[in-house]
Amino acid sequence: MLVSQPGHVDRIASASPDVHRAVAVRRQDRIVIDLVALDMAGTTIDDHGSVYAALRGAVEETGASVDPGDLQAWMGTDKTDAIGALLRLGGGDPSPAAAAAAFERFRVILDELYRDEPPVALPGVADALRMLRDRGVRVALTTGFDDDVARRMLATLDWRTGPEELLDAVVTSSDVTAGRPAPYLIHHAMELTGVRDVRRVLAAGDTVVDLEAARNAGVISVGVLSGALGRAELEPHPHDFLLDSVASIPDLDVARA
Repeated sequence: MLVSQPGHVDRIASASPDVHRAVAVRRQDRIVIDLVALDMAGTTIDDHGSVYAALRGAVEETGASVDPGDLQAWMGTDKTDAIGALLRLGGGDPSPAAAAAAFERFRVILDELYRDEPPVALPGVADALRMLRDRGVRVALTTGFDDDVARRMLATLDWRTGPEELLDAVVTSSDVTAGRPAPYLIHHAMELTGVRDVRRVLAAGDTVVDLEAARNAGVISVGVLSGALGRAELEPHPHDFLLDSVASIPDLDVARA
């Protein structure tokens, strides 16, 4: 169910330049887009909270403490950056060497958690992605994971890229110089799929940095409530829509020109 106000995009588009502007291209009341760029864990994939647990465990093993608010603030970002920040905030050693060692532990812990409880697609997401592709909309996943972690997660789900597959592209932190809230994951997804107009791109995620990255990229910004944050936490941040799930994106009447 769409939970932002109907017409929200059109009203913001005419607001002052200081207000986050909406960038939806409408034709006969349809949102005309060429690409959806979607976060992975918490947005399209249910990883049962394993990323949170692995980050916390890897940092706490060093002797640093992890505040839940700090952990949430760094979710959705490049995981190496997140670990370095959590080490610093928790009173640990934030040096590159310490962060790299903790990141390796993060990967080991995450592998163990995924073996015990493999990630699964969130309800209705795969069907929604197929529906979008049937309409001619390209589908990309973007993530703060590196290539190795992301590919293993997708292999568990049997999600692949290709003309007859579920996805057109996957962009990880290994592909860009900076993760969220920088716009590069989204822009690289545009490069890989041949999309040039940011006004015809929709980016969705379950964290604040997902919304910030979408804003910085100049695309349609969609928050989803399928992750750890609720409407009260996401709504204060710039967005065009808040949805219960990625499964609701086709209900926006998304079409390709």
